[in-house]
Amino acid sequence: MLKTLWCLAWLSAGLAGAAEARFTAPVEYSGMCDASGAVAVTTNLFLVASDEDNTLRLYRADRPGPPVQSFDLDGFLELHGKSREADLEGAALIGRRAFWIGSHGRNKDGKDRPNRQRLIATDLQVTADGKVAVQTVGRPYKDLLRDLAADGRFAEFHLSEAARIAPKESGALNIEGLSATPEGHLLIGFRNPIPDGQALLVPLVNPDEVIAGRAGKFGAPIRLNLGGLGIRDIAWHPGGYLIIAGSYHGSGKFQIYRWAGPGAAVETVPAPSLKGLTPEGIVIYPQRGWAEIQILSDDGTRMVDGAACKDCPDEKKK
Repeated sequence: MLKTLWCLAWLSAGLAGAAEARFTAPVEYSGMCDASGAVAVTTNLFLVASDEDNTLRLYRADRPGPPVQSFDLDGFLELHGKSREADLEGAALIGRRAFWIGSHGRNKDGKDRPNRQRLIATDLQVTADGKVAVQTVGRPYKDLLRDLAADGRFAEFHLSEAARIAPKESGALNIEGLSATPEGHLLIGFRNPIPDGQALLVPLVNPDEVIAGRAGKFGAPIRLNLGGLGIRDIAWHPGGYLIIAGSYHGSGKFQIYRWAGPGAAVETVPAPSLKGLTPEGIVIYPQRGWAEIQILSDDGTRMVDGAACKDCPDEKKK
């Protein structure tokens, strides 16, 4: 099951005066286990990627159950070889355009997986009959790591070398977060590496040009003190960013942070225990804003009929 919880009424006045987060009981949706990036489509619809397949699934936020629509991206992603998983991990919405990013890392055994080096875009539209149309835009961008290597400001992070290591090893490369910015740019959040114990964010300032085939252009790298944790997801809404942080290796604690943006200190958000959950996606609905935020849990290793949920053949049980 895709599991979500709601974080209620804990931020106000542009992130000022935060109280402790309050969580509702988790809501379960069927059809997938490994929720990763997601975006709000309407006031009660969200579109979510899985890091185990290349399908986007649309769910009703106000009604548990199976997806109401699904969108297969296999034919668009320009995949090659036997392992055709793009490992989509992060999503961000700029206007009605949703950007989706792969982990850009190797598989768990350290084997090269170039199909994970993808940044793509889809335009979202609600049709007259209430359906959602998802239209792919441009072409998948595959040269993000090359562009970063060519920019001397990122040399100290040794990203080319990190990309040759299994993603949950120390100093490896693993992208999991993606956020819009007030300027219409993207912030790319790294779960790994964590240079000098600080999480790494990379601003991509020309996302529309990139999906049209031009080289990526970047702002200066940003380091955040998240207590030695990396970024599992990051999302922006007027007033600042919400960040879910976790370890690079997959075990240990998760923590929620708020951040007003470059130049501001990161602040811890007091919250109930996230034990039993693997928070990996944030959905902020414009009409709810900071008062009510949806958090998605990646439950791919949860046991279903004696096997990991990700391996369950019955989608109704996922």
